[in-house]
Amino acid sequence: MEKPFRRILIIKMRFHGDMLLTTPVISTLKQNYPDAKIDVLLYQNTIPILSENPEINALYGISNKGAGTKEKIKNALSLIKKLRANSYDLVVNLTDQWSVALIVRFLNAKTKISQDFGNRQSALWKKSFTHLVPYAGEHVVERTLSALKPLALKQYVTETTMSYRPEHWENMRQQLKQLGVTRQYVVIQPTARQLFKCWDNDKFSQVIDAVQRRGYQVVLTSGPAADEMACVDAIARGCETKPVTGLAGKTRFPELGALIDHADLFIGVDSAPGHIAAAVKTPVICLFGATDHVFWRPWTDDIIQFWAGNYQPMPERHELDRNKKYLSVIPAEDVIAATEKMLPHEARPIDLDSLL
Repeated sequence: MEKPFRRILIIKMRFHGDMLLTTPVISTLKQNYPDAKIDVLLYQNTIPILSENPEINALYGISNKGAGTKEKIKNALSLIKKLRANSYDLVVNLTDQWSVALIVRFLNAKTKISQDFGNRQSALWKKSFTHLVPYAGEHVVERTLSALKPLALKQYVTETTMSYRPEHWENMRQQLKQLGVTRQYVVIQPTARQLFKCWDNDKFSQVIDAVQRRGYQVVLTSGPAADEMACVDAIARGCETKPVTGLAGKTRFPELGALIDHADLFIGVDSAPGHIAAAVKTPVICLFGATDHVFWRPWTDDIIQFWAGNYQPMPERHELDRNKKYLSVIPAEDVIAATEKMLPHEARPIDLDSLL
């Protein structure tokens, strides 16, 4: 499709990690249409993870909770008015919310592409787009990029991107100094939005002890929710030497990107920070339970991934017990061995003043 698109809208309304996994589509479109302005329509609360991406012209947030019906309609009409004013000539939809079809119908773009979602086969949905593209690829990045097939592009960018500004690292650097970080450090984020994605606190404590005995300092991070902070506190109290917890619940996504970028290793579960680590090319140890560990794994080759299904059978998605920690079958000893493989040498001192 030889068209010099000038104004492009990408639609993706999911969670933070999903947004980061959409960045190859953004980069691919920017590389093929360097003069185009690329906007993204996403959930309001996920804006921070893409807020510093230089390839994005504008981010349009839509609320996914809190507002009443009248308020939602009012906000939707205001949003549609803004989007219409941008005169898009290409719309790429990567999400299956029914409201997308209504929004897209109000836009005058001549080319409207969407992935062909099995749960969206109504005439209303199908007639909202000029192209419906079947899924292709084993990983979410591959599948998302496959939506661009109708454009017949010559070049694809397959790497994810996590962007931050120098001042975000400067803030992290100063806080690390204040928290007493003087040696190479490992970032561990033990928390996730859902309990069934979490590992046992005592096993995280064992891993932290093993890493810190080799001279590395461990920095624990989490979201600000009370249950996540309680998890971090319990893990820290179970350690021989308390890890750094002063950043837990206090880092914005660009700052978290900077923090992980300067770490020697990231350890976590199936949540957004693992995808951040992959994007900034920090080695990853990631633990998965009853989720698709192939489709959702952090998009990097520098990874050791543990899947609970290698230790005992995992239930199908529709049979999930969301209050069960499926990762409990993964032994701490196996993860400790992985840290020794990823960090083959003893830690050395670092001068944070030199890491500008």
